[in-house]
Amino acid sequence: DQGMVDDAEFILESALEFEPANDRVRLSYIDVLHKRQKYDKSLAQAETLHQSDPNNQTYRLAHANQLVVLGYHEKALAVYDDILQNDSGSALASPRLWVSRGHALKTHGRVAEAIESYQRGYELRPNFGDAYWSLANLKTYEFSKDELAQMNRLVEAGDIEEEDLAHLHFALGKALEDRERFEESFNHYEEGNKIRRRQTRYDAASMSARLKLHRWVCNEAFFSERVDVGCEAADPIFIVGLPRAGSTLLEQILASHSQVDGTLELHHISSIAQKLDSRRRRQDAPRYPGTLGQLKHETFRNIGERFIAETQVHRGSAPFFIDKMPNNFRHIGLIHLILPHAKIIDARRDPMSCCFSGFKQLFASGQEFTYGLHEIGTYYQDYIELMKHWDGVLPGKVLRVHYDDVVNDLEGEVRRILHYCDLPFEASCVEFHRNERAVRTPSSEQVRQPIYRQALEQWMHFEPWLSPLKEALGPAMWSYRN
Repeated sequence: DQGMVDDAEFILESALEFEPANDRVRLSYIDVLHKRQKYDKSLAQAETLHQSDPNNQTYRLAHANQLVVLGYHEKALAVYDDILQNDSGSALASPRLWVSRGHALKTHGRVAEAIESYQRGYELRPNFGDAYWSLANLKTYEFSKDELAQMNRLVEAGDIEEEDLAHLHFALGKALEDRERFEESFNHYEEGNKIRRRQTRYDAASMSARLKLHRWVCNEAFFSERVDVGCEAADPIFIVGLPRAGSTLLEQILASHSQVDGTLELHHISSIAQKLDSRRRRQDAPRYPGTLGQLKHETFRNIGERFIAETQVHRGSAPFFIDKMPNNFRHIGLIHLILPHAKIIDARRDPMSCCFSGFKQLFASGQEFTYGLHEIGTYYQDYIELMKHWDGVLPGKVLRVHYDDVVNDLEGEVRRILHYCDLPFEASCVEFHRNERAVRTPSSEQVRQPIYRQALEQWMHFEPWLSPLKEALGPAMWSYRN
C-alpha cells in the first residue's frame, strides 16, 4: 500500500538520523526508496553502505541492484557474476539474484543470456513464479510443453505463496494466449488480477473524484492568473497517457534523435504532487491540486528548477530529455505551472487494445487500476475526460499521438512529433529499432524490432469475456479519437 510505503520512508529516514551506523536500517531504507522510485536517493544510500564495508557481499549486491535501475548494467552484471561464480554456495547466490541478473541482461538487449538466467532461477526454486513471469514478460519467449506442465502443476497444487501464484497465473495467461487457448488464458489473467486486487486499497470512484478535482481547480481563469510563472527551461519532453499505449515506442523514436536523451519513467512529478498533498491522515480530503492556488509565483519557478536539477542524474549530454511516466497526465496543470516551456505528448491507443493489454500485464508497482476490467475501463474514461479538459484550458499545449497512426504512417508521425518538439528531422528516428539504448519497460523487445503491428487487434480474441470493460468505458469506446 502506497501510504504505508510513504510512512516507512519517513520512519526509516528518522531512524538513520539517530543511528547512522545501523546498516540493517539503511538496507530497509534503500528498499523503501527503491519502491518509491527515488532511484537517485536509493543509489546514494547504497553507495554509502557499500563504502562502509567494500568486501561485504550483501552490501555489494544492494549497490548493484540500484546501479541497474539507473542504467549502469555492466557494473551491476560484474557484481552479479562475481557473486554467482565465487560465492555460489552462499544464500546471496539465490534464485532471486539469477532473475535480477536476467532483468539487467534483458534491458541491455542480451535476450538469450537473460532467458538462461531466468531458467536458472526456476531450476533452483521450481515454484519461483517471478522466474516464469519474467520469461513471459519478454513477449518473444515461447514456453516448452514441460514448462507449461510444470506451471500448471504448481497452480493446481495451490500450496505456494500468493506472490508466486499471481506470477504463475500471468505467465500461464501469456503461454496459453500464444497457443490460442484464449478462454483458459483469460481465466489465468483474471485469477492473477484477483490476487493483485486483494493486495491493494485502490478505489475507482475515489480516483475518479480526484481527477474531477483537477478539472474544477485548474480552470481557464486559474491559468490566466498564472502566465509563465515557472522555470524557463525547455529541456523536458513528457510522454503521458496510459501504460501499454505506445509510450515506449514514442520514447524510442525520440531518443533516437541526436538532441534527445531517453531516461526512465521518472517519479519526480508524482513526488512533487505528493508533497503538495501532504495530508495528516490518508482518509483526509485531498489538498492537491487545491494547494496550487496557494503557491507564490516564485515557488513554481523554484519547483521547476529543482526538477531540472534532480533529473540531471538520469540524463546524458543532450539538450532535451524524456520523462515517460504515463500517469503524469493527471499533473499537466502542475507541469505547465512549473515548466511552461516543456513539451507534452499524449500517447493514445484505442481503449480495448490499451485496457486489455494493461489487464494482462503484471506491473511491478504503481498501476493498481489495471487489476480489474471495470477499474481500468473507468480509469481510461477518466483519462479521456481530463485530457479533453487540458485541451480546453491549455489549447495547443499537448500533442496527441495515436498508436495506430504511428503504425500506419511512421515517417509522417515522426515528422509531426519532431516538428512539435522544435527538432529537425533525423532519419535515425524512423529507424528507431537500430538504437542500442537500454529499455526498461515491458515493451523492451518490441521496440528493438521494426514497427510492431501484431498488437493492434489482439483483444478481439478475448471479446466474449470483456463486457465489463466495454460497460466501464462507456462513450470513450468511440470518443477517444477526438
